[in-house]
Amino acid sequence: MTRPATHIWRLLKWGRTLAKHGALRGIERDPNTPLPVKRLARIARFGTTQPRQPRYAEAFRDIGPAAIKLGQSLATRPDLVGEEAAQNLLSLQDDLPPVDFELIRQAIEASFGRPLDTLFSSIDPDPVGAASIAQVHRAVTTEGVPVAVKVLRPGIREKFAKDIATYEWAAAHLEAMGGEALRLRPRLTIANFQRWTNSELDLRREAASASELSESMKAVPGYAIPAIDWDRTNGKVLTIEWVDGIKISNREALLAAGHDLPELAKRLVLAFLTQAISGGFFHADMHQGNLFVRADGTIVAIDFGIMGRIDRRARAWLAEILYGLTTGNYRRVAEIHFEAQYVPSYHSVGEFATALRAVGEPMRGKPVSELSVGQMLDGLFAITRDFDMQTQPHLLLLQKTMVMVEGIATQLDPQINMWDVSAPFVRAWIRDELGPESAIADRIKEDTDTLLRIPALIRRLEEQYPPKGGAPDLPPLPDIELILDPKRRLRGDTRSNWPGYLLSGLVGAGVVAAAMVLGVIG
Repeated sequence: MTRPATHIWRLLKWGRTLAKHGALRGIERDPNTPLPVKRLARIARFGTTQPRQPRYAEAFRDIGPAAIKLGQSLATRPDLVGEEAAQNLLSLQDDLPPVDFELIRQAIEASFGRPLDTLFSSIDPDPVGAASIAQVHRAVTTEGVPVAVKVLRPGIREKFAKDIATYEWAAAHLEAMGGEALRLRPRLTIANFQRWTNSELDLRREAASASELSESMKAVPGYAIPAIDWDRTNGKVLTIEWVDGIKISNREALLAAGHDLPELAKRLVLAFLTQAISGGFFHADMHQGNLFVRADGTIVAIDFGIMGRIDRRARAWLAEILYGLTTGNYRRVAEIHFEAQYVPSYHSVGEFATALRAVGEPMRGKPVSELSVGQMLDGLFAITRDFDMQTQPHLLLLQKTMVMVEGIATQLDPQINMWDVSAPFVRAWIRDELGPESAIADRIKEDTDTLLRIPALIRRLEEQYPPKGGAPDLPPLPDIELILDPKRRLRGDTRSNWPGYLLSGLVGAGVVAAAMVLGVIG
């Protein structure tokens, strides 16, 4: 277990780096920041020369790989880090200098227990991408198939484990201060961050996520997931189909290739909604570097280390919230927040509906170039404090992804209206999944499942209370404490009662001897 002194030393060192980039200024000025945290921030920045404008992204990049991932996670939390910091952290790119290829070769061979040339006929020693957790090399398998090989950086798991332990320690102490820190649930934020990074640090799980998403998106035209080479994939190495295409961020190249950019933007938004609302399992790292467009116009996604999952009930609430905002039914949106227990019941539904109207009404019917879904979500975060809403992690990851998708769609088509694209899809899903026919079908299925479970339930009851056989019941026997009690020995209690038994025996023998003597004398 890491000592508190080690955690404090790490936090002061990281705080010093943040201070040099002016990234602690907002913490000190925020009236909701606990006083002890403000004092630590002042200590960390003592004697530093700070830039006029805070450089949050650069600060997290300088701290190291785990901080880069944490910064990207905090970009979804304007309520926690502030609007300015959240916007700046959105630009935090996950790129680092590459690891020497000889170390990569050793890592691949060690993980498979085989020489590299038995797996790949060729592999480019220069990576096509080097991120904080892994780097990617282009290769050709021994069967002649072009692939991308993703390899974890050596020692990265141990590095992340140390840093996350300190994040957890700091979050626990921050939350213990109560007040606003308790409402924002920093421990839950770090717990979700740890879950996401653990998934990224096991490349088998990333491969499984890609496979699952591929199955759920088979029926969606114009959107594809590369195939996994399972024979060349393990916890530290992921081999996946090579994608030939144009990065979706390269607008000029897409136009030159004759692609319909407004159509691409619309298809991207609908693909995201299909994943999030229809499937409840979505690609949560849909930034511009992870999306390509093939020559036939198919959008291809890569990098499935961060995935979001929403259960059906939460998806139903989300769909109704989105549809209510698009149609201006703020009362229904407010009621859903209370039904989902996002807002404590002691608040007024009507007052919350009015607050939602103040956020949503200025945005309706306008293109993203003027107002955006991201701005609307930021506005929703702004009212959470007034209504004591606690953080909902699954919605935060969804919000982050929605902002990413919106940004790409806007770049492709500046005049796109997210409401106009989203509303028909959401309306159809609500009709199909939440309409009366669906409710009746769900009830029939639920009742049928209950009836089918009754025989198994009866069998379990019979196993618990078997019928009595022909043999008579045994009479009850008295409990006798044994000198060497096996139960005590099982409990690890090696003490013996023999001194007490010896003393009792001697006393008993003395009484008997005395009685005999008295009998003789008498």
